[in-house]
Amino acid sequence: MPRPPFPTGPRPTPRMAGARSPAPPGSPKQFESLRASLLFCPKCQTATPARERLLLVLPTGSLYEYLCAHCGTSTGSKTDQAQSEVRLITP
Repeated sequence: MPRPPFPTGPRPTPRMAGARSPAPPGSPKQFESLRASLLFCPKCQTATPARERLLLVLPTGSLYEYLCAHCGTSTGSKTDQAQSEVRLITP
């Protein structure tokens, strides 16, 4: 007896490619922060490599500025959250 070209019966539900179960509590983080490598520069009119420059260190986190590697124009900024307690040293 020949087999049918397609399986019969209930079809399995496909799992979505991007769907993942949430990480269990207490699991280690895969990364702490992201760093931009290419950003659009309004002066060069193209995506260029970005240099990261520290602007301010605050109790709430550090403020960084991204600069175009070709012309030095500011292309963005980010704030990192403070990872540990900030200790100030006074003379």
